[in-house]
Amino acid sequence: MPAYPAFSTRVIGQAEKTLNAILGRELAGTGLTEPQWVILTLAVTGGGAADRDRFTSMVADALKISEVEARARVADMVTAQQLSITDRGSAVTVTGTAQQLHSRIRAAIAEITQRLWGDLPAEDLATAGRVLAIITERADAEPAR
Repeated sequence: MPAYPAFSTRVIGQAEKTLNAILGRELAGTGLTEPQWVILTLAVTGGGAADRDRFTSMVADALKISEVEARARVADMVTAQQLSITDRGSAVTVTGTAQQLHSRIRAAIAEITQRLWGDLPAEDLATAGRVLAIITERADAEPAR
């Protein structure tokens, strides 16, 4: 059995960089950047039209940016016809083309993640998920300290 390093910021960083490189390869040629992918995923997984202000807050939180910057990024995606704003400017929805693009990329990512951790024990995945969620929660609270 191989020796694995102790849990550390280095291990987290290496995993993040490697996974971002994989995502970058999947996004290559699509016209989407990583932040746009995050925004599109939030819109697709939101279960339908989302209130613009609430959606902007979700984007700001997910990307760790200001509400002003989040609003500008959402507006850029509306301009690029990936998102649309309906109901007199209050609801954000995904365009059909962007939905198809998201589905195609999501399917490719699902295949990759299955290869990466699909065979790991459910208990290990639950522990990893719990630990990373706790660390993320604490890191999110850190700027307020």
